[in-house]
Amino acid sequence: MDFNASTLLFLLPEIVLLSAIAVILVLDLFLDQSKRMFTYGLSLAALVATMAAVMLGDSGSRVVMHGAYVVDAMGSVLKMALLSVGIFAFIYSRRYLADRNLFKGEFYVLGLLAILGMMIMVSAGSFLSLYLGLELLALSLYALVAFDGDSKPGSEAAMKYFVLGALASGMLLYGISMIYGATGMLDFAGVAKVIAGGQADQTVLTFGLVFVLIGIAFKFGAVPFHMWAPDVYQGAPVVVTAFLGSVPKIAAFAMAMRILAESMGGLGPEMGWQGWQGMLIILAVLSLALGNVVALVQDNIKRMLAYSTISHVGFIFLGLLAGGDKGYSAAMFYTIIYALTAVGGFGLLAIISRKGLEAEYLHDLKGLNKRSPWLAAMMLLIIFSMAGVPPTVGFFAKLFVLDALVNADLLWLALVAVFFSVIGAFYYLRVIKVIYFDKPESEEPIVANADARLAISVNGLAMLYYGIFPASLLAVCQAAIAAL
Repeated sequence: MDFNASTLLFLLPEIVLLSAIAVILVLDLFLDQSKRMFTYGLSLAALVATMAAVMLGDSGSRVVMHGAYVVDAMGSVLKMALLSVGIFAFIYSRRYLADRNLFKGEFYVLGLLAILGMMIMVSAGSFLSLYLGLELLALSLYALVAFDGDSKPGSEAAMKYFVLGALASGMLLYGISMIYGATGMLDFAGVAKVIAGGQADQTVLTFGLVFVLIGIAFKFGAVPFHMWAPDVYQGAPVVVTAFLGSVPKIAAFAMAMRILAESMGGLGPEMGWQGWQGMLIILAVLSLALGNVVALVQDNIKRMLAYSTISHVGFIFLGLLAGGDKGYSAAMFYTIIYALTAVGGFGLLAIISRKGLEAEYLHDLKGLNKRSPWLAAMMLLIIFSMAGVPPTVGFFAKLFVLDALVNADLLWLALVAVFFSVIGAFYYLRVIKVIYFDKPESEEPIVANADARLAISVNGLAMLYYGIFPASLLAVCQAAIAAL
């Protein structure tokens, strides 16, 4: 399809967001610190307007810009999810940034640019457009991690993230070049067609697949490409960690689906250990094992949640390697729910933090129930969802993945996942014990803005709502995967 008016309509969400970023960037230059709320409000309005543009889009599947961009149901659902989680992350950030003299327009511009990069990744129809979106996301995140220029841990975390991220990007590019060499194609549909026709050089293709998987595993933070996650989560400001630890996981899932399921589906689950399923099994089991075991000994809650993220990535990979509509929809459901859960967990740490105090250790949560029973209840729902305790939605997210594994005749993997989930329950329950049964170290009341209280309430209660009505979201994921 040529680049014309109808193409612009399909690209409307990205155009709306990019236009809003340009407006916010220029307006912010003329605002002093007392009017920074205007930038904050415009940023939230930009995300809401982008969501409206996504909903206005065509529900069918379209390929535009000569195969470089795909507009389909899966892309629309994932864009709605990442925009929603992004709104939560922005709301949690306001008071935290203001207390530390970091309430600047650059934070929201970088966040919006990262979201734009993720939207490009979600709708990428070729390796080239996927890589452009990925780099826009990565460069924005590097700057966000180092956003507090006076923080030595933040600067160190940003440098580590940048060096390892550059290495992973190089690996991904090398893999893409090998796939191009083996197939002569860059668009996903073209690569899939060549693989299905058996015309590709299998040796070169397999090497390319390995390097591309390394890039995917790094973006997810899967073992053994997880080295950056604990240090970056700990070193970055907690509101940056809330953004970094939630929204990009949705984009990473889209990246995995576009490359593995759509482009290289011919090397998928039906190939067993000879295709990418065998590689994902190794990554998933290692992530489940290391993530849950190492999290047991963490006192820093940001590091604990980083290792927890690694274990959750293992579950997402289990859904992907199960394959078929059931496995892919279970992985998609798990990814969206995990992003919503993670932003709530880190968002609550941002709410508890105050000027001069960073709530990042377990003892900072002591007696939270006595200081704020409502916030304690929301944290209880979020932690129970992470642990997979019914009736929260985390239980059903794990259940759907396990069901997909059993259907794919991978019962042993399901048993491994259950075993490590039981181990992981211990460190989650330790957080609940600290909140409800320990004496608070400070009697100082928790001050939270109305917007943050509303956001954490919606965030926490969503764990319960989707736990009681999981089919409301699962049906959307299944319909999106079925339409691929």
